[in-house]
Amino acid sequence: MQLFSFISFLALPFQFIFNFNELGGFSAPLCNGRAELCNRSYGNITFVGAHDSYATDDINPAATQSISIAKQLELGVRLLQAQSHMFEGQLHFCHTSCLLYNGGTVLNYLKTVKTWLDANPREVLTILFTNPEGVSYINVWLPIFEQAGIDHYAYVPPNPQMRKSDWPTLEALIDANKRLVTFMDYPNKATPNDTVPFMIFEFPNIWETPFDTTNAKFPCSVDRIVNGSLSIQDHMYMINHYLDVKIGTILIPDRLSAPKTNSQASILSEAYGCLQFSGGTAPNFVLVDWVDKGVPIQTANFLNGL
Repeated sequence: MQLFSFISFLALPFQFIFNFNELGGFSAPLCNGRAELCNRSYGNITFVGAHDSYATDDINPAATQSISIAKQLELGVRLLQAQSHMFEGQLHFCHTSCLLYNGGTVLNYLKTVKTWLDANPREVLTILFTNPEGVSYINVWLPIFEQAGIDHYAYVPPNPQMRKSDWPTLEALIDANKRLVTFMDYPNKATPNDTVPFMIFEFPNIWETPFDTTNAKFPCSVDRIVNGSLSIQDHMYMINHYLDVKIGTILIPDRLSAPKTNSQASILSEAYGCLQFSGGTAPNFVLVDWVDKGVPIQTANFLNGL
């Protein structure tokens, strides 16, 4: 390589440095690890999600994951889901109850996510948080995002309800450094003005299949949706592809079945079953337990045509 070319290469802004291949040439920049995804709309990509991503434990029956948040992201997970509860005056991520499984504070969780985003400038990440206690988005959630220093990464959509074909490309999100797409499950009915621009309410934009299923065949149906001005086909959608087992009257995550549940055959069966509702498009999100079991990442690649 000539000296001038080498100096010019070093002068490039970090986010525009291309990958240098073994033959001495340049390849296209990567978006979420693949050049083919850069010009694809966010609404036209399948992402693997970790259900109750914070609940990492090999013994606790309420746990749903066996590897840390950092390792989930390293593996290829690009949606992190978590359920929030107030506990001892702070917002925590807990599975049903903080006495059952306490995954720590939302602040510490978001700091972990920010560290990963800082270190991976060509990655777009989605987070989906539930807020069952109606904790204020403006007064509680927003300050936590700000304290974690992650709010500046958050994408603000032009409209609160987005047609799936109107989402920007991954390259556009990366170039703008708005690489965090944040969904919250429900608005606060008692305080309808309690909204934050980057906290996007899920069901006007995404429909879901049934959750907490004990049926290993995962028959597809539209379980939760807010239509608004969009049809079902114009929504993105998420398949809740994790299995529970019923013991007495209690549902617990079916850890032993995870390799089969997360197999390509099982995931594709549910995805294909949903084509009748989605207008023939693949799921945008495949939410699984034990993301390191089976082949969910490879199956998402298949659904993305990679």
